Amino acid sequence: MGSFSIWHWLIVLLVVLLVFGTKRLRGAGRDLGEAVKGFKKGMHDDETPERLDDRSQDPAPSERARHDDNVPR
Repeated sequence: MGSFSIWHWLIVLLVVLLVFGTKRLRGAGRDLGEAVKGFKKGMHDDETPERLDDRSQDPAPSERARHDDNVPR
């Protein structure tokens, strides 16, 4: 009596499908997926500002070359 068999879970799934419908469940799954992607992107973006700060202090070689061309000799 303590655990559910596969038949119990199939009946629960059938009742959920009948109550909510497949369209609403599909929308909820899509929203959940987008929330997880947004969370992962937010966690990844927390690491990038340090890298961007390092790049802003040391300009790229092409930017240094453009700067040197503007200096009169």
